[in-house]
Amino acid sequence: MRRRNLGDLTLIRDKVLDHAELREGESVLDVGCGEGMIAFGALERGAGEVVFSDVSSDLLDFCRSAACELGVSDRCRFVQAAADDLAGIDDASIDLVTTRSVLIYVARKREALREFARVLKPGGRISLFEPINRFAMRDAETWWGYDLSAVSREAAKLRAVFDVLQPVDSDPMLDFDERDLIRLAEEAGFFPIHLVLEVDVKQSEPRSWDAFINMAGNPNIPTVAEAMAEGLTPPERERLTAQLRPQVEQGLGEWRMACAYLVGRRLVATPDSS
Repeated sequence: MRRRNLGDLTLIRDKVLDHAELREGESVLDVGCGEGMIAFGALERGAGEVVFSDVSSDLLDFCRSAACELGVSDRCRFVQAAADDLAGIDDASIDLVTTRSVLIYVARKREALREFARVLKPGGRISLFEPINRFAMRDAETWWGYDLSAVSREAAKLRAVFDVLQPVDSDPMLDFDERDLIRLAEEAGFFPIHLVLEVDVKQSEPRSWDAFINMAGNPNIPTVAEAMAEGLTPPERERLTAQLRPQVEQGLGEWRMACAYLVGRRLVATPDSS
């Protein structure tokens, strides 16, 4: 699953950089850089300087070490900052801002887009990738696309574990769709804007049960196994497993996913950041 996920992330990285039309020698700010997949990809494509920005000092240390090993430290800068407050990055100093699944963690998305515009040179670009998680939401009888109507009580208790951590009505992962991204980019002073929406609705692929239950949907929530241990009694876990495991292993669920690639150009004059 790690190898498959890495392959998927590589495709996303390439699309983000392809859409950006990165030119040799340009400066790039990778917001929420994580382990640096987009940032290092930009260096490979000839970026003059890449700013690695993330809220995590551990991830920035990882990227700093990787840059040393690759011999590209002289073209890298590392800034610990949140997407909605890029303090430490000068106004109009960057040619391209990129993200990969960053705004879904940001409650203040409007402020983040305005920060992107602030640090960009006039005519600079954004190239963003964001999942549209709202699209995947279904009814109470399904969970991750699997039918749990036969164990609805156990399913409700399992769902409650996650709802406490990420309430549906206030979760930044669910408070926007592709139309909101366009609106926020326009309000921040980007024009023209181009958005590509990719949607998949298909049958789930068969998965290893052990891999499935030991996976977390995002970094802010527990794994399935941890949530089952927290929210269910042993008999309840057995009943839910008996219903869910065959569907996971045989690929009997429905996979729904939408994601948006947005590119935009900063106008010469941008709206007042206040």
